[in-house]
This record gives sequence, structure tokens and C-alpha cells, in this order.
Amino acid sequence: MKDKTSMSSRSLAVVPKRSSSLAAVRSSIVETFLSGRNRRTFEAYGQDLQDFARHLGVKTADEAVRQLLEHGKGAANATAHAYRAALLDRGLSPSTVNRRLAALRSLVKLARLFNLVDFTLDVESVKSKPYRDTRGPGRSGVRLLLDELDRRSDMKAKRDRALVRLLYDLGLRRGEAVALDLVDLDLKAGTVSILGKGRTEKETLTLPGPTKSALEAWVSVRGMEDGPLFLNFDRASKGQRLTGRSVARVLAVLGDAVGLTVRPHGLRHAAITEALDLTNGNVRMVQKFSRHRDSRVLALYDDNRQDFGGEVARKVAENV
Repeated sequence: MKDKTSMSSRSLAVVPKRSSSLAAVRSSIVETFLSGRNRRTFEAYGQDLQDFARHLGVKTADEAVRQLLEHGKGAANATAHAYRAALLDRGLSPSTVNRRLAALRSLVKLARLFNLVDFTLDVESVKSKPYRDTRGPGRSGVRLLLDELDRRSDMKAKRDRALVRLLYDLGLRRGEAVALDLVDLDLKAGTVSILGKGRTEKETLTLPGPTKSALEAWVSVRGMEDGPLFLNFDRASKGQRLTGRSVARVLAVLGDAVGLTVRPHGLRHAAITEALDLTNGNVRMVQKFSRHRDSRVLALYDDNRQDFGGEVARKVAENV
């Protein structure tokens, strides 16, 4: 797969006349589909299309898409439904299955826009109930993680402390954190500029005092060289950008040290729940903090925080 820089620097592929070979036209559809997207979406959709190619037993995403498009609506939907079933059989989460199906639907929609096909995919997403556990390790759990890091003075501990502080104090998603470059951090102004989920422009956030201090300590040992803010210390990828998977491993190991199960999104959950506690359930204020587009998501956090279901269950049980 060609890198994003080379793709995004080109204009969108010109659609040939209908007399051109459809195979030749379709050979550029994957590149056109991926071009212009932000780095995280580009990588995610690229991986999704490669997974689809492996499912079909072909080597490239281009070949997989050609097979999807060339036999008409019925065959395309049958292929997509079979892929959906295979993803579920593999035990993948609903969010992963739905993202991969969304990639296929979006690609076919683009092909229809270019008059390559006259149909869309009708395969449905998997129903799921996100945010069932919205509490995370809680404030006390985060305090245990920070205390554990305080016992160490190595470079990795300084990096991990800055990472935990960003994930919790600002409620960042791990993808937002690992995408940061040093240039996004302005310690003098006390701000950090992040590219939020589904956004195309960066948003500048104010750093609380403890968060700024942790970042200053990390940058002082990291150095002022341009590049990723968070660097990997693993032997195989030392000096490269810390990945989302690496963040999950860092937190898992740190959690084991204090007897907790800790996941990256759990820190965000903990932060949002704590924010609701501290603002007496002010959803409007917390929505600014969490950057959720839909305030109904925060209603789920608030319900779980107060355990309304449990309160009603107790009243029902006590009145038998």
C-alpha cells in the first residue's frame, strides 16, 4: 500500500469514460477511497481492506474490491454478508465488525458515485450496547497508577506518567494521544492541540497544572527533536512512535503492578465519570470536556454513575 503522503498529494483520480476498461478504472478506486483521510482513518480503513482481501484469499485490497464490484448487487451483498458472518465467527467486537463493514459500504458508495456500479451494499451493522461499563478504574485506581510510577525515576516512567495524565486529566482517547507530535505541545502557553475522533482540524486544549508538569518532565528527557511526542522503548521499535497497542500493553503491565485491570479507554471512562461527579451531573459542561458529539452518550455515563437500575431493583426487592 502506498503511503498517505504520496496519495494525498495527488488530486482525486479522474474517472474515465464508460468505454474504458472497468478493470482499469477500478484499479484506482482503493487509492482514491483512502486519499485525503486523516492518518488514523487512513491506517484503519487500509487494514480493514487488507483483512477483507485475506478473507477472499487474494493478495491485495485492489483485487478484493474488484471481486466485490464486478458481479453485481446480489453477489456483492452475498459476499459482504459472508464476510460479516466470518468476522463474528472470529469473535471480533461489534465496533470492529461495524467499522470493517462501513469501509466496504463507503467504498461501494464511492464506486457508484463514479458510475462504476449502480448499486450500494445493504449489509447491516451488528447491534451492540457500548458503554456498558463506563466507570473504569476510578479516581482511586488512577491514583494507584500514579503512585506506582512515582516509585520509579527512569525515562519510561516519565513517559508513562505523562501518558496516564493526558489520558485521564483530559479524557483523551489513546489514538488522540499517540498521534501527538512534539509540535502539538506548547508548554509555555500550557496547551496541547489534538486531532479528535472524526475531526479534520486540530483542537487546542488547556493543560491542567499536574498534566503540564508531567509533560515537562517527559520532554526534559525526551529532548526537543521534532517527531512523535511519545516514543517507544521496545527493542524492536525503539525511538519510533508509540502505538495504540503499545499503550494498551503499558497500562496492562502498570495495572498488574497495583492489582487492577486497566485499559486505555478505561482511563477516559474514569475521567468522564469523575467529571460528572465533580459537576453534579452537569452534562453540558462535561460534554465540552469529553468532546462527545451526542450528549445521550453522557446520559449513559450518568445513569451508570448513579446506578439508577440498582436503586430501583433494591426498592422492588425490599417491597416483596
